[in-house]
Amino acid sequence: MTAAVLFDLGNTLVAYYHVSEFRPVLAEAIAAVRNELGDRGLHAVPLESAVGAAIDDNREASDCRFRPMVERLERIFQVPLAGDPVLASIVCERFLAPIFTAGRVYDDTLPALARLRSSGVRTAIVSNGPWGSPPELWRREIQRLGLSEAVDAVVLCGDVGWRKPAPQIFHAALRKLGCRPAESVFVGDDLRWDIEGSAAVGMRAILIDRDGSIWLGTGSAG
Repeated sequence: MTAAVLFDLGNTLVAYYHVSEFRPVLAEAIAAVRNELGDRGLHAVPLESAVGAAIDDNREASDCRFRPMVERLERIFQVPLAGDPVLASIVCERFLAPIFTAGRVYDDTLPALARLRSSGVRTAIVSNGPWGSPPELWRREIQRLGLSEAVDAVVLCGDVGWRKPAPQIFHAALRKLGCRPAESVFVGDDLRWDIEGSAAVGMRAILIDRDGSIWLGTGSAG
């Protein structure tokens, strides 16, 4: 019997962008941060240099540890941010604005979550934030999208300090739900982060392919 269903966020419950589309999104995000810092007289980094540095840093830690966005932006713009929490939050908001603007809840998301709840199945959102973005900003976004009240728990990589597919984030979510891996299902769109990661801790895994873009190595997409 299934006691819990855990969901990835982006391209599972909400449409944002695909990994292959991230570079132009990243360039727009870096430009927004540069404009904010420039308005405050806090940087002297040309836009092309900033975008180039961001592309070079567009990778996650090999051990799946969470790398805070503020640290990355400090390196790119050569500006201390961690000592000013208000400014740090503002520049992270500027970075995320192009992503949040694109967010659209899939038509079947809320009905599916409601059906699970009415059946007594516990639900959670378990998500990696791009570029180590602050979990509090993602919670605000999840609230804006009307998803906070539709699930029983939200667990983000910034809460745990580990990104999917690390086992720590799955175990943290299961503890919040009070469920065992063997009685839980994970639904996501990424083969490594979502499917292999959840299966490795003993969960059943379901791959969702919203637009037929996932390469399964079978000679065709989807």
